[in-house]
Amino acid sequence: MPIHLFERAQLHASPWKNGGGVTREIACHPPQAGMQNFDWRISIAHIARDGDFSVFAGVDRVITLLEGGGVQLSSADGSADDSVLHALDTPLQPFAFSGDAAVHGRLLNGDCHDFNVMTRRGVCQAEVRVLRRRETLLPAPAGLLMAIQGAWQMQTPDTDKAEVQPHAIAPQTGLWWQGITQGWSCRCVDSDPDAALLAVRFTPSPH
Repeated sequence: MPIHLFERAQLHASPWKNGGGVTREIACHPPQAGMQNFDWRISIAHIARDGDFSVFAGVDRVITLLEGGGVQLSSADGSADDSVLHALDTPLQPFAFSGDAAVHGRLLNGDCHDFNVMTRRGVCQAEVRVLRRRETLLPAPAGLLMAIQGAWQMQTPDTDKAEVQPHAIAPQTGLWWQGITQGWSCRCVDSDPDAALLAVRFTPSPH
């Protein structure tokens, strides 16, 4: 099945080795790939205390604050091309950085939850956006839609693809797809003024 539904509350929690938090993986490709051989990976992390982020050589990362006080990201070498110095303190503002950087995270005001996207450089790349009210997502061979606030309706803009049925997504639930090039018409179906939908598209890296 190329389209998979998920609920945030049902995601399995994997504690970090350093005890500083837990990760809940949503999806990765190839399926069951380890941390050294995935093409792409999407997860939600709960950061409970200050600590170092794992280094992922050859990987590009995008992190988005979901809730909590946020975290100050900084790398030791401020002069390097992949150096990082960023306050991740505003929810739903994606921030991209290199997984090659040795990044330290310092909590700004208590624990926080972050949405994480990682892609293998040279294999694929990720576009991470926050959609509001009604937008169209261009086709991609893999990706994810997750409702943060508001109830959403998703359907394919290509009416010839009858096999792809419309999907209703409640807050803190979503869908991801792989193995089918799919675009979406996304529409918030309630009156929530703060409606937000996280959208991820994976496309092959340019050669």
